[in-house]
Amino acid sequence: MTEADTHGVAVDPRLLEILVCPVTRTALEYDRAASELISRAAGLAYPIRDGIPIMLPDEARTLGDPAHFTA
Repeated sequence: MTEADTHGVAVDPRLLEILVCPVTRTALEYDRAASELISRAAGLAYPIRDGIPIMLPDEARTLGDPAHFTA
């Protein structure tokens, strides 16, 4: 699988409306370019693989420098 296959995968907008961060229970931001759901409150980025959000804190990337994600 190439990087192009995993980035920019569309996620159902209805799903995005109901998902919250499993750590903080706060709203998530969708970063289509990085194919991630961002929890600013927890400082985590949850990956989206094959259009499926992986909402496991152990699978999430820790946000560091704000330049790594889009606003």
